Amino acid sequence: MNITKKILLSLTFAGALSASAAGPGVDTPQQATPRYIFYFIGDGMGMNHVLNARIFSNEVLGDTTSLTMLGFPVSSFALTRSASSDVTDSSAAGTALATGHKTRNGMLGVTPDSVAVTSVARTLFDKGWGVGLVTTVAIDDATPGAFYAHVPSRSEYMTIGRQLAESGYQFAGGAGLRAARDKDGVKTPLLDYFAEQGVTVATGRDGLETVADRVLVLSQDTVRTWNVGYTIDSIPGALTLPDMTAAAIRQLTRVTPDRFFLMVEGGNIDHAGHANDGGTIMREVINFDQSIALAYDFYLKHPDETLILVTADHETGGMSVGTTTSGYAVNPEVAALQKVSKEQFTEYIKSIARNRRVYHWSDMEEYLAENLGFGTAVKLTDEETAELSRMFEDMMAGRNTPDQETLYATFDGFTARVFGLLNDKAGLGFTTVKHTGAPVPVFAIGVGAERFNGINDNTDLPRKILSIANL
Repeated sequence: MNITKKILLSLTFAGALSASAAGPGVDTPQQATPRYIFYFIGDGMGMNHVLNARIFSNEVLGDTTSLTMLGFPVSSFALTRSASSDVTDSSAAGTALATGHKTRNGMLGVTPDSVAVTSVARTLFDKGWGVGLVTTVAIDDATPGAFYAHVPSRSEYMTIGRQLAESGYQFAGGAGLRAARDKDGVKTPLLDYFAEQGVTVATGRDGLETVADRVLVLSQDTVRTWNVGYTIDSIPGALTLPDMTAAAIRQLTRVTPDRFFLMVEGGNIDHAGHANDGGTIMREVINFDQSIALAYDFYLKHPDETLILVTADHETGGMSVGTTTSGYAVNPEVAALQKVSKEQFTEYIKSIARNRRVYHWSDMEEYLAENLGFGTAVKLTDEETAELSRMFEDMMAGRNTPDQETLYATFDGFTARVFGLLNDKAGLGFTTVKHTGAPVPVFAIGVGAERFNGINDNTDLPRKILSIANL
């Protein structure tokens, strides 16, 4: 179905709903209530992340339609400040999106004075709804954790993990549980506790086919527990967000076919945002949108019973559409030849620095050409080439290059400069390696979608979901 037909179908349905919101004194049918609610959260996904992904999808991938989320009839935005700062962290933002309550940065599922608050998922579960949670990062991370955990600090991973096991939710999927092993890599009793609570723990892509009343699917990689890996790196056998979303829909349709709530987080968008890795961000947003498309397909089969809401917890990176270098243009073709994430690139740099073989600038030029398009799509000046050559030789000789510290990774100075040039020539600018206080997009379709029009606070979203569900 092309995007024009999608919009016409959506507007027709939204128009039918608008009559029920006409107000008192008007003879209208009773407001419909959804039986299926999808809540998509693009972690760190600002509007410019979405726009750059759309440009990349259109001009590089040849998709003549738009992203699925951009075809929804409701397009608005939400404000994100926390109780302690104009720039929120993920735990405070996740708490707001899950519970409708503000809290301080670093706190999860509690008020600023550490009183537990109930999430929309828990409210629905207690009313007999099925609940699923899916993320590309750790399932005990801030955003998914806000839907089941109550801790004064988001780093209390053992407590958070145990609370997930105790939640009763029917499906959870993500990269890992950080308390499943201690700091020395020794297995803890946490996964045994899940089994005691009646949860079947499965791993990898095969685990997505698990049939049980309650399922937890984790990555097979027990070392990299913080995310499943980036789309751009094409890691063999890695879990993907669309596959986990499809598995969650299958599970919830099987165990609670009458009513279910599914939260899906595109967590890798935020990780790539902290890294200022523009090419990886765009591919992660597209991957996130492919998951939304699965929910949209479900909506087309149940249009009178489904609500899909898409938003973000905050913006990460201060991403722009265009830079001083690119002028009045964005050049997505520059990022088209990027084959590795910034994190994978810096791991490669570390590996050759440890290698006994002597690597020269000519070797690195060959790698940059093959994996990042340098020399073809990425056209360097003589000065830029000389600068990179000097930085590479200094690094290989053990001479210090200033590191770039970010939340999830530390990049050597050479890597930081390579990706700075790549972003700049693609027209993808960044102001920070942290979060910003910029508003985030809100997209919606289905039963009650019109309620999300206008300016929302992030605390409004779960409250409106419950109101639409007559709770």
